[in-house]
Amino acid sequence: MLSMGVQAVLVVVLLGVATTKAEEPEVEFWRTKVTLTCPEEGNWYKYSESLKNKSQDYEFTYTSKGTYRCEYGSEPKSKYYFYVEGNACEDCFELEGNTLFMVIVGDLLLTIIMMVIVYRCTNKKSSTGPPQPSKAPPRSGGRGPPVPSPDYEALNPQTRAQDTYSMVNRMG
Repeated sequence: MLSMGVQAVLVVVLLGVATTKAEEPEVEFWRTKVTLTCPEEGNWYKYSESLKNKSQDYEFTYTSKGTYRCEYGSEPKSKYYFYVEGNACEDCFELEGNTLFMVIVGDLLLTIIMMVIVYRCTNKKSSTGPPQPSKAPPRSGGRGPPVPSPDYEALNPQTRAQDTYSMVNRMG
């Protein structure tokens, strides 16, 4: 009887062999060029019109969406259908997820390095000696605050005028 570890390794190896031998059709966009790949060499068709192209790859310039198929093998023929619809432009380029991830990680590493450099440079400047406590500048003495002007004294309620707009009404 095989041990559990040997069984697991055997399953992984067999699955790896099975997946590498199986070929899948694929569609690849690059700017305005589209490449369709059939598992084997075959005849290509757009809708029901033959494209007079017997190969494994069919390459064309993308102008509009459409249905393509490749037929290969002996009777009965195997068929793969491709529905192609996408956005294509001459100046566009595709950014893969791994590339974007590496750009973000690189940006974070450069930011951390810059933070360490700034920290060390500022740390060296302040470590030349103990910091001196700042003292408040001395005040010129002798003079106190100015005496309030009699023009701004509080009004005496008995001497105020009793006109319409000179009354203070308190509500509530």
